[in-house]
Amino acid sequence: MQRHFDEQIQDLLEKLVLMGRVAESMIQLALRVLIERNESLVGDVLRKEQEVNRLQLEIDDRAVKLTALQQPVGSDVRFLFMASRIATELERIADQAVNVCQNAHYVLKSPPLKPLVDLPRLGELAETMVRKSLEALVTRDCALARVVFEDEQEVDLLRDHIFRVLLTYMMADPGTIERAIALILMSRNLERVGDHATNIAEEVIYLVEGREVRHGHEVKHQGFA
Repeated sequence: MQRHFDEQIQDLLEKLVLMGRVAESMIQLALRVLIERNESLVGDVLRKEQEVNRLQLEIDDRAVKLTALQQPVGSDVRFLFMASRIATELERIADQAVNVCQNAHYVLKSPPLKPLVDLPRLGELAETMVRKSLEALVTRDCALARVVFEDEQEVDLLRDHIFRVLLTYMMADPGTIERAIALILMSRNLERVGDHATNIAEEVIYLVEGREVRHGHEVKHQGFA
């Protein structure tokens, strides 16, 4: 029975990783829409969003059933509790990729600005945070999870830099306002991707150490092995 349960836990982890890879690929595609000025890729993003949504439902259902039927303890119960929360974060990452595509439409109607005001760099960093958080989950590496926290600070600084540059453009030339606002919104979308990756990293620490680090608090949960 324990071996079968362990296999089910592993299968659930693999579904989480698959969901994360799909969400990560959505970020890549959304950035290509902007960089390559190719809105035909939006359809691929939307199709992948459907896959992410399907995986989220499967993960939630499996986690609830395993908790109810197996009554797990220790790190297993933490994992099952955490799996649904991570699936929610990944679904929101996918949503942000869709939002990037929607905002890109307003950028692509006119010539690019500066070119693209460091949006590709911000997107690459946010995507890397997602990848690191998933690797930390698979390897149960809390040190790597905490690296994601450091990356979040860089993302925030870059978002602020992009905002300042675009504000300068809008003040100098009102004709850039629509594009600039769309780029600001995209920078916010990508910053939110980083936030969700950070939340996943926090869940990894909760899984491995039984330590709650959300909202800047370090709380060790008693009674968990």
